Amino acid sequence: MDTLPSSLGKTAKAGNADDQPLYANRARIYPQKVAGPFRRFKWAVLILLLAIYYLAPWLRWDRGPGVPDQALLIDMPARRAYFFFIEIWPQEIYYLTGLLVLGAVGLFLVTSLFGRVWCAYTCPQTVWTDLFMWVESLVEGDRNARMRLDKGPWTAERIVKKVAIHSIWIVISALTGGAWVMYFTDAPTLVVNLLNFHVTNAVLFFIAMFTATTYLLAGIAREQLCVYMCPWPRFQAAMFDEETLTVTYEDWRGEPRGKHKAGDSWEDRGHCVDCLQCVNVCPTGIDIRDGSQLECIGCGLCIDACNRIMRRLDLPQGLVRLDTVSNQAARAEGKSAPFQLLRPRTLVYAGILSMVVALMVFGLTTRSTLDVNLLRDRNPLFVTLSDGTIRNGYTFKIINRLRADREFILTVSGIEGATLGVLGGSTGSRAAVFSTKPDRVETYRVFITAPRQSLTGESTDISFVLEEDAMENSENVIQDTVFMGPKK
Repeated sequence: MDTLPSSLGKTAKAGNADDQPLYANRARIYPQKVAGPFRRFKWAVLILLLAIYYLAPWLRWDRGPGVPDQALLIDMPARRAYFFFIEIWPQEIYYLTGLLVLGAVGLFLVTSLFGRVWCAYTCPQTVWTDLFMWVESLVEGDRNARMRLDKGPWTAERIVKKVAIHSIWIVISALTGGAWVMYFTDAPTLVVNLLNFHVTNAVLFFIAMFTATTYLLAGIAREQLCVYMCPWPRFQAAMFDEETLTVTYEDWRGEPRGKHKAGDSWEDRGHCVDCLQCVNVCPTGIDIRDGSQLECIGCGLCIDACNRIMRRLDLPQGLVRLDTVSNQAARAEGKSAPFQLLRPRTLVYAGILSMVVALMVFGLTTRSTLDVNLLRDRNPLFVTLSDGTIRNGYTFKIINRLRADREFILTVSGIEGATLGVLGGSTGSRAAVFSTKPDRVETYRVFITAPRQSLTGESTDISFVLEEDAMENSENVIQDTVFMGPKK
C-alpha cells in the first residue's frame, strides 16, 4: 500500500482539528530600540506629520470681512470647506471624489514602486503607535526591562509606571481628539470655550470619541489593527510585481544560519548568526527570514538591526535589505538587475494620476462664480387665472460665489406675451432685477404668466436668461425648462 509523502503527512497532522485551537491569545510584542537610517527617517516623518496635524488648524488665511480666517476649515453650519485660497461649496462635492481618487491612485503608484511605505511611515495608526511605544519605552525602559516588568508581580513601581504611561497616552489622545475637532470649528475659539467649560454636547462627544479611538487603537490594539482589521494588507499584493522594492532577506547568503563565535570560520555556513535582532525590533513581531508576509509593514527597522550586527562581525551589510525580487534572484547568481522605475503598471497609475490632477486644476481655475438652480412647481402644475391666462410657479436659486454684492436681470423667452413676476416684488413685467449678497445663496419665487393661445400644447419649452447687470467681466446663465398648460 502506498504511503503519503512525509511532508504531506506532516501537513495533515498539523491540520488536525484536535491539535489546532480556534482562538489564540495575543502574544504581546515588545519592540526593541534600534538606531539607523530607517529609524531616523521614521522619526523625521513622525515629527513632521504630527506637527502638521496639531498646528495646521492654527494657520490663518485672510478671506475678507465676515468670513472665517482659518486656513483649513470644514465649516459645517455654513456648509463650506476652506483650503487656503480654495472655497468648496456643497454643490462641488465632486472635488472630494477627486481627492479620494487621487489618494487611491497615488497610493497604488507608490506601493507598486516602493512597497508598503504608507503603512511604514505615514499611516496614522503607525504614527500614533510609534509615539505611544516611545512613551512606553521612556517610562519603562527598553525591551528587556518592559518584559521583566510585565512578568513580575504588581509592585508599587509597576503600578506607578503603568499609571504614568496610560495617563500620558490619555493626554496625547485628548490632544488628538481636540485637534481633529479644530478642523471643523475655529481653533482659538474652541480652546477658549474649553477652558471656560462653554462647549456644546456635540463638540464634547466628538472629542471624547476621537480620544477613545486614539487610546484604544494606538495604545491597546497596535499591530492587531494592521493584521486583523485593516483591508490594505489583503490586496496590496495586487500592486506588487518583481520590480517592487520590499524588505527582503538574502537566504542564499544567510543560510544555513547558526550561532557564531569569534575566530570561527565562515566556510560552509551562512552569514546569519540567528541573533534574532531583526525579530526583536519588528513592530509587528514577525521574522523577515520567513519571506514576504502580510504582517510586514515594510518599515525597514530590521535592516538597521541586521546591518549593526554585520558591522560588528565585519561582514558585508545588506543581508536584510530593501530590494526587488528580480534583483534578489540576479544577486543569487552573482549578477544584478537594476531597479525599473518605468513599468506598465507604474505608467498606467501615473497617467491616471496626472489626468485626475489636470481635471481638478482645470475645474478649479475655470469654475464659474455664478450658478443657478431652477425647480418648477409640480403641485399644481399650472393655475388658470380669472382672465384666462395660465400661470406657472418656479423656485429660483442664485448662487453668488464672489465676495461682492451683485445684481442680475432675469428675463424669459419662448412664449409670446409672457410676463414675469416675483413673490414680494414686481409683477406683470418682462424682466426682474435680483440683488445677491456676497458668498450667498439667494432664493426667489418666480411666476410666469402667459396667454393661453400662445401655448403650443400641454408643455411649452421656455428659457430663463440671467444676466449680470455689469459692464465688464459679467457672467450670464441660461436655464431651459418647460411651461405647463391645459390640453388643447
